[in-house]
Amino acid sequence: MQQPNAPQARQILKIQSIFGLILTIIALPFGSPVAISVLIGAGTCWLANALLVVWVFRAYRAQAPERVVLRFYSAEVAKIALILALFGVAFAIYDELNIPALLGAYFLVQVIPTLIAAQTGSRTQ
Repeated sequence: MQQPNAPQARQILKIQSIFGLILTIIALPFGSPVAISVLIGAGTCWLANALLVVWVFRAYRAQAPERVVLRFYSAEVAKIALILALFGVAFAIYDELNIPALLGAYFLVQVIPTLIAAQTGSRTQ
């Protein structure tokens, strides 16, 4: 059985990937360090959310709702660990990292696509 919000979660991931690429293109005139920082921030957000969607919205048994709750919390912990690891690698490897661009892109990719999906009524029944 598939959870009822799985199609909406996949739709949000699709919007996040497109929005992240648009942000990266918009950042290109500000120089490659800013554009790369935006790409890293957007990519980190997308990867972390994709991990969460795969982990939480896989097949489940409705007879064990407590396992779904445990799965959700485990996925959130894994998501946070992945974000910290990816940001740590970015800080360690890329010397010209623009932190405001990185964090701004992460925040925008996290928030805006969710608002877009809610406004466009992308919830499929």
